[in-house]
Amino acid sequence: MSSSTADPLAPLGALPGVPEAVDSVRRSVDRIYGHRVMRRRSSEVSAEAALRGARASAALEGADWALEELRRRTDFGAEGEPRAVGAALRLTAEAGQLLDVWRQSPMRVLARLHLVAAGGNGTDEAVGRPRLAGETVTATGSEPAGTAAASGPGSGTVPERQAPDADEVAARLDALARIVVDGTEAPALVLAAVVHGELATLRPFVSYNGVVARAAERIVLVGGGLDPKSICPAEVGHAEAGRDAYERALDGYASGTPEGLAAWLVHCGKALELGARETTAVCEALQRGAA
Repeated sequence: MSSSTADPLAPLGALPGVPEAVDSVRRSVDRIYGHRVMRRRSSEVSAEAALRGARASAALEGADWALEELRRRTDFGAEGEPRAVGAALRLTAEAGQLLDVWRQSPMRVLARLHLVAAGGNGTDEAVGRPRLAGETVTATGSEPAGTAAASGPGSGTVPERQAPDADEVAARLDALARIVVDGTEAPALVLAAVVHGELATLRPFVSYNGVVARAAERIVLVGGGLDPKSICPAEVGHAEAGRDAYERALDGYASGTPEGLAAWLVHCGKALELGARETTAVCEALQRGAA
């Protein structure tokens, strides 16, 4: 990502396949917002979308729990999978409270997201700040980076791509923050995908980078007006496409090539469309129940 132009994201919106992805997402989101259930029960829809988004984000960290298990469990501070689920749930609840701060100080928001995700786990010195030189990245605060990857969604490992060093992380986070504060003419989908891609590939924190990246994507989609009521969980689409496809798309983003960037942006558009489809099913179920 370059900061050499007034609006470095503007060219991304014109990459092959991206304008079509933006238009398709807009139509999908508009359809679900026009559903008759949204006129009467939008708060219920938002709550269910949030739960499903958190479940999907945790699944991408290796904790692929059924919705029913999330509804009945309370031990989200325990080691292993419960901790990953707890982090995703806490971030989903927190993200909606940070919209105004995000526009003014995205680094404050990212620090807060990491603090909430960690939930008191990890060393105090490392929580809520970008990692320092020599610090090790873990997946969810309990699994070491570079673990051998299992196939399919829910493998629970961080990508094997090399994490950038602390100096590069600091420089790119600063560039990302300037874009958020200064604003961009790029569509909300493009900005959300770039925020997600930067955080997921930089891995700026010692832990919980995946869930933080997806929570930040959610903040941009809501704050950018594409999904103002947060009813289209892109996390569901990322998980439904599968962990392997998610990582391949992130590899494309990390490559920095026009082809790789376009593939990631289109992937994020499809994820949001799948999230809208999930919420359409929720609306249909609520409608049948009310009949």
